[in-house]
Amino acid sequence: MGAVRHIDDAERRARLVLRHHVGHSAADAETAVSDLVVMHSTDPATPYLGIRACVAGVSLDDVDRSLYVDRTLWRLHAMRRTLWIATLADAPVVMAGAARAVADKERRRVERFVEASGIDHAPAFLADLEGRILAALDVAGTPMSTTALNNRVEGMRTPVLLGSGKWVQEQPVGPRLLYVMAMEGTIVRTAPAGSWRASQYAWMPTASWFEARPGSAVALDETAGRTALAGRYLARFGPVTTDDVKWWTGWTVRQTRAALADAGAVAVTVTVDGTTVDAWVAPGDEPPGDEPPGDVPSGVVTLLPALDPTPMGWKERGWYLGEHGAFGGPLFDRNGNVGPTIWFEGQVVGGWAQQADGQVVTRLLADIGHHGSDAVAVEAERLTTWLRGHVVIPRFRTPMEKEMALG
Repeated sequence: MGAVRHIDDAERRARLVLRHHVGHSAADAETAVSDLVVMHSTDPATPYLGIRACVAGVSLDDVDRSLYVDRTLWRLHAMRRTLWIATLADAPVVMAGAARAVADKERRRVERFVEASGIDHAPAFLADLEGRILAALDVAGTPMSTTALNNRVEGMRTPVLLGSGKWVQEQPVGPRLLYVMAMEGTIVRTAPAGSWRASQYAWMPTASWFEARPGSAVALDETAGRTALAGRYLARFGPVTTDDVKWWTGWTVRQTRAALADAGAVAVTVTVDGTTVDAWVAPGDEPPGDEPPGDVPSGVVTLLPALDPTPMGWKERGWYLGEHGAFGGPLFDRNGNVGPTIWFEGQVVGGWAQQADGQVVTRLLADIGHHGSDAVAVEAERLTTWLRGHVVIPRFRTPMEKEMALG
């Protein structure tokens, strides 16, 4: 058995640039999403801007077509209760590996809200309401908004108490149940009301929306799902530490270790905060001992959106963020949500924002030389043109983005 290979920061950055299509190298939206495993969608603009950063020549209409016409992408809650977009091929893995456990917890939570509000037999109450929701959607035959379902389905507006102690508020149960049904894969979010930047999605039964498209009806058990999801993450983000995997998936330590073992993860080492630590790559992905380290492609510049899956893809981020990873610092809010970032040769070197007139503005936090600065300016102009006057305000704003947006 050979010595465990060390993968240094330069090689990790080279892998990131190539595997995450930071240089606009993906063929289409589906490839871009698949090669990131999933793409954040909590902020509805993130998939559009993220796909644009991966795919040369892609348009807003192209992304809309993948989501709502070809229906090759699925918007669903999964890891860490976050809203994502996945391809139909990966959605069953994401559902089994992460979404199902999250959905089970969320359903029990809603049942507790119902019971605390004085309604007996909460599971039966919710099952009955769910049946009426599905019946209404079937009769409509087209997507329905939450408001339309509130007006059509008896029981949607039933009030329930959320929270405890002095932090109690009354809300209708219907929207909470829709949220759970989508987590469970029973219904799916379709096109939003308004523009691509909106998040008031209409609902439709999953089977009706995707019809017989390959992958949409595949079912895996949770253990197989975790193994497959670990394998996908290793292949696109490796090398990763055990902490990276646990953080990204939201699994327990035991689940993480079991999934890595079942996925055949291969041990390597990386550097974290100046210390050599154990890490993992997918089987066959460890470089041979006599292979020279990969070189970071020269001069690659891209502007990634807030909550993009690349900067949010690891718990240990020093190898691409350097000193700019502090929560509440220029690039992150206090809860750890990343804002819009500038990338140069696989590293974060600054941030960007959009002003009220639609102009994309940038600020560098590192010296990347004259040619690098010029390339950033060119990319900012390209993004300004691509947005066609649409102004994107990140859902979770960061200090630098807010300051630059105001001019």
